[in-house]
Amino acid sequence: MTKLSVNINKIATLRNARGGNQPDLIKASIDCERFGAEGITVHPRPDERHVRYNDVFDLKPVVTTEFNIEGYPSEAFIKLVTQIKPAQVTLVPDPPEALTSNAGWDTVRNQSFLREVIAEFQRNGIRTSIFIETDLIMIEHARSTGTNRVELYTEAYAQQYSGGREKAIHPFVTAAKLVGELGLGLNAGHDLSLENLKYFKQQIPGLLEVSIGHALICDALYFGLENTIQLYLRQLKE
Repeated sequence: MTKLSVNINKIATLRNARGGNQPDLIKASIDCERFGAEGITVHPRPDERHVRYNDVFDLKPVVTTEFNIEGYPSEAFIKLVTQIKPAQVTLVPDPPEALTSNAGWDTVRNQSFLREVIAEFQRNGIRTSIFIETDLIMIEHARSTGTNRVELYTEAYAQQYSGGREKAIHPFVTAAKLVGELGLGLNAGHDLSLENLKYFKQQIPGLLEVSIGHALICDALYFGLENTIQLYLRQLKE
């Protein structure tokens, strides 16, 4: 069974556009779970342009499903995560000024750094996942970091889907098989949507979790949040 973790960053972005507390991020998180989401994902950035560090502390006592915190492992981020102790931390390599995550880890060049950071999280009882592309060499070296899971960066699949889904999915199937052979857990995320999610789930072996934010929140403007979450769950379960 593949879990759906809803990334609520875009809800925070809307709130921050006007100040105040509309929409209410905490209520939205509770509602996402009530409507069927099996996890809540946040990505607090240093400039706090969407989810803020204090939001993460406010969310901790109310998230009853799997809490997943994404981010670049800066000193401040490591301190935040070890204080919160979420179910999972997902490490991304993007710098603070990046608009969104746009690349996977170079697990060769960053091997010692990742090993040290991951060990710190695991000492605190936090499952670790690292954002990675379909490069088989990078996946091979991911195991040496000590991570529990990897999250496949799916932007390339989403971009190529309309031009031929069989070709678009091929490197992800190959990567997923290697992840399984290495004994790592498999997550995925970035630009997955109602258009391309079902086929991805059908083709990718061992997919444990998808994290979806932008497309899901956009769809909720048209279909409503409850209905949208149910639509995404249906793609994963059919």
